[in-house]
Amino acid sequence: MGALAVRFVGAGPGAADLLTVRAARLLADAEVVLYPGSYLDAAVLERCSGAAELVDTQRLDLDAIVDRMVTAHRAGRAVVRLVSGDPSLYSAVFEQTRRLDAAGVPWEITPGVPAYAAAAALLGRELTVPLVAQSVVLTRVQAQSTAMPSGESLAAFAATGATLVLHLAITRIRALMSELAPGYGSGCPVAVVYRASQPGELVLRGTVADIADAVEAAGLRSAAVILVGRAVADLPDPCGGESHLYDAARDRSGQGQRPLGDRPGRFPACE
Repeated sequence: MGALAVRFVGAGPGAADLLTVRAARLLADAEVVLYPGSYLDAAVLERCSGAAELVDTQRLDLDAIVDRMVTAHRAGRAVVRLVSGDPSLYSAVFEQTRRLDAAGVPWEITPGVPAYAAAAALLGRELTVPLVAQSVVLTRVQAQSTAMPSGESLAAFAATGATLVLHLAITRIRALMSELAPGYGSGCPVAVVYRASQPGELVLRGTVADIADAVEAAGLRSAAVILVGRAVADLPDPCGGESHLYDAARDRSGQGQRPLGDRPGRFPACE
């Protein structure tokens, strides 16, 4: 890592003990920390030095945020820009780093635990169960936000049967479930996880047909992840297959093994 650069640091899903070791070190060494007050557990900021300047960015626009980073960097101060979850998802890192490049300010990124991973852990679910789902689609929907690219429709994603993770979508859950029903079916399992790993975390379970009722009854309006798909359910044994990597029938001699299709019944389908 460079001697002095603006550090974009994934704050993880919220819990202070889910920060990476590197993130904790960077926070301890930072002189200026910009953080998203709407999504961050205050305990994360306890990792900062008592002398650090803490800037809540929830009421600042993008240019104002970047201006604070550039000014602090040019003053020779160590700057950390905390982002909720992992910087690779819905963090506006692209827009911020583009502006830093234009200003001649170096930057680096430290990954964090993404919110969907914390949600899956809280559910106790693997999102890629053999013969049930082997793909995870991470997406959002358009409301008061930037338009979605053409081709990235919920109907197209639903047609794959993949496990679907919806961010920034909780306020539109009823309309979204109606849109997903033709592809997934009204009985498809759905879980909503609110503030995973943070105080007040909440898990709601249901189906495409009824999860909106539960969400509206709970009054959830933000900070929730929606997971849709058969992998979210309590799958009956032997529904789904088992990993070929750990299969007892796999040839580990390096001489090859029988293809999966030659072992009928080993990986039963889930209806």
